[in-house]
Amino acid sequence: MNPESTDNRTFYPTHPCYELHGGIFMLSKNPSTTCVLLYVFLGSLSVITICGNFLVITSIIYFKQLHTPNNYLVLSLAVADLFVGVLVFPFSMTITVTSCWYHEDLFCKVRGSFDVTLSTASILNLCCISIDRYYAVCKPLTYKSTMNDHVITVMILGCWSVASLIGIGVIIAGFNQGKCEGSCLIDALISTTLACIFSFYIPVIIMLSIYLKIFLVAQSQVKTIHNATCQSKRSVAAVSKMERKATKTLAVVMGVFLLCWSPYFLCIIFQPLTYDATPIAAIETLNWLTLSNSMLNPFIYAFFYSWFRSAVRLMLSGKIFRGDFTHSKLF
Repeated sequence: MNPESTDNRTFYPTHPCYELHGGIFMLSKNPSTTCVLLYVFLGSLSVITICGNFLVITSIIYFKQLHTPNNYLVLSLAVADLFVGVLVFPFSMTITVTSCWYHEDLFCKVRGSFDVTLSTASILNLCCISIDRYYAVCKPLTYKSTMNDHVITVMILGCWSVASLIGIGVIIAGFNQGKCEGSCLIDALISTTLACIFSFYIPVIIMLSIYLKIFLVAQSQVKTIHNATCQSKRSVAAVSKMERKATKTLAVVMGVFLLCWSPYFLCIIFQPLTYDATPIAAIETLNWLTLSNSMLNPFIYAFFYSWFRSAVRLMLSGKIFRGDFTHSKLF
């Protein structure tokens, strides 16, 4: 389908659910099979995101053993990801990124604000979790006194405050998905750059630095244990297994995060410079890739924990409805 030009802008009507009527893109009254399958797939992602994060939230709130500072960070992350599934997913399905590119009404800006706020909150919570893991692994003797309830509360409030300010800034600046209103290319570039820096690049640099430090400290600890127990082959095998597990966990954590978020932010930061050449379908696909991280977080940060598997078994079996299991030992 050839691109259409409107107001000196070139659009690429490649979305399977939209049609061009009199120069206006509208949701098709007779959606194609591709469109139906697309929304069934996206709806499934939303359901999985909501259910996974709801299980994490319920587990941490219900079981007293899980009321620890580090789990409060996991809880905050799950709340952000739950709202992504409840608010951002349906908004993005009903009035997709494609539609909002063509219509710059208040609803689209509110949708963009929710998207930016909750996604930023999710990223910042991930960053705080990495800081918590740093103190747990690298400074175990001072961990409990440093990462106490007060510090964790400040970190969580800071995450949500910064995310909210950035989300509100989206509406105030009239910035939505890197789009420039009118001829304000420089303003859009500055807004896009600042949003990307605070929402993604700074947290990523912090996370990469912290996880690299954790990996190096863990390797050092493993070597120390290895030297102390080198006379036992069984101990050496156990230490080697610990090292492989630590490496695998860190690789999964950062690999999935970067896979979901990097393509979108690398594209969006250069978008104001190449706006007419950027297919809208590509931006929409990358946006959904970022949202999928909220679906994967419960698997990465909760399903890897034995306590979560034990909690899920108790909840899904219905035992918590037949008695008081709040003080159950999960690990």
